[in-house]
Amino acid sequence: MTNVDVHQHLWTDSFVEALRARSEPPFLDGWTLHTVGEPPYEVVRADHDTARRAELAAADGLGRVLLSLSSPLGVEWLPAADARTLLDAYHRDAAALPRPFGAWAAACVRDVDADATAGYLDLGLAGLQLPANALADAAGYARCAPLLDLLEERDLPLFVHPGPAADPAGQPGWWPAMVPYVQQMHAAWFAFRAFGRPRHPRLRVCFALLAGLAPLHGERFAARAGGEGRGGADPDVFVETSSYGPRAVEAVVRVLGTAAVVQGSDRPYAEPPQTPGFGLGGAAAYAFRITNPRRLLTGRA
Repeated sequence: MTNVDVHQHLWTDSFVEALRARSEPPFLDGWTLHTVGEPPYEVVRADHDTARRAELAAADGLGRVLLSLSSPLGVEWLPAADARTLLDAYHRDAAALPRPFGAWAAACVRDVDADATAGYLDLGLAGLQLPANALADAAGYARCAPLLDLLEERDLPLFVHPGPAADPAGQPGWWPAMVPYVQQMHAAWFAFRAFGRPRHPRLRVCFALLAGLAPLHGERFAARAGGEGRGGADPDVFVETSSYGPRAVEAVVRVLGTAAVVQGSDRPYAEPPQTPGFGLGGAAAYAFRITNPRRLLTGRA
C-alpha cells in the first residue's frame, strides 16, 4: 500500500527557464517571482531541488507525491499562445520526474483546447487541475465543459486549486492565502454542486484546502436551500487538508465523513501534518493517505 500526498509544488528547470524568459507577469527575475495578484515573492531555490524533495517525501513515508502547477501564477488565464509555452515546459518535465513524483495536468481556461489537454494527459498524468476561479459559476462550467467531459471519458479526476488573487494593494502579505484563496474555494464548492455535478455525474473531484471550509456551511445551506440542501455526502467528492490542522479536519470529517478526506500538504508553502490522522487515529490516517487517494485517483476502493 502506498501513502499519497495529492498536493505539492515543484518547479522544474524547464518551467523556471520559461518563467524567466517572460517580461510580463507571471515571470521570474532571478528567483524573485512577479505575479499580477500578489506582491513580489522570493522563491527559495532549495525548495525546488528534486533530489532534496524526494528525500523529504521518503522521510514522510510517502510513496507517491502529486505535483501541480501553481495556479495563483495565472498561467491558465493567459492567452493560449503565452499559456502554451509555460504549459509545455511544465508538462515536459513533470512527465519525466522520478519516483515518487507524479503530477496533475494543467490547461488554459481562457482559450479552452481539449485536444491539447488530451495530449498532456497522454503523458500518464494523474488527472487535471483547474483554478477555482474558473469554476465559480455556471459560465465557468460551460466554458470548461470540454475539459471535464474529457476527464469523464478517461475516468480521471479533477483537482480544484485556488487561482490568481485579486490585487492585494495595501493588504498584508498573508492576505491572498487567507481571503481570496479561501473565497475561491468556497465558491467553487457550491458551484460544483449547482452546476458541475448535474452536468458531469461521473466526475471525481478533489477540492484543495478543505474547500475553504465550505462544507461547514451545510446547515446554513439546508436552511436557505430547503430540500436541495439536504442531500447526503457525494461519494466522488473529496477535500484535501493543506494548511489545516486537527480542529478543521475533525470538523469537516463530522460533516462529510472520513471517506471524503485525502492528505495534501501544499509543500513547499506548508508542511505535511506531523500526525497523519490529525489526531483521529490510525484508521483515519490510513484512509487519508491510502484508501481515499486510491478511490480519488482510480475510482476503486
